[in-house]
Amino acid sequence: MLRHMKTILVLLLSAALGFAADISGKWTFNVVLDAGSGSPTFEFKQTGEKLTGTYHGQFGEAQLSGTVKGDRIEFSFGGQLGTVVYSGTLEGANKMKGTCDYGGQAKGTFTASKD
Repeated sequence: MLRHMKTILVLLLSAALGFAADISGKWTFNVVLDAGSGSPTFEFKQTGEKLTGTYHGQFGEAQLSGTVKGDRIEFSFGGQLGTVVYSGTLEGANKMKGTCDYGGQAKGTFTASKD
């Protein structure tokens, strides 16, 4: 019985670690902040766990950088409000959700879909 449980645990762990979807491409976000809401777009380029790209939204355009580790994503960019940080979870290769902090000036949540 213990041997079977170990095998199942190894399979589940392998599946979780093997998620590593490539999220490169254009994404549309729905951002709800305590100070309002918006629908910025992001263009991501993923190389391994490294993430780069561009933010396009009401604060203009900005270069971003971050990481994708398994189903966890985190990226940031500089804007008029300081450093903006997005942190969330991938839900497959085409959806994500999480929280965002606009330099301590506004905080909120986001959902996003790959175009």
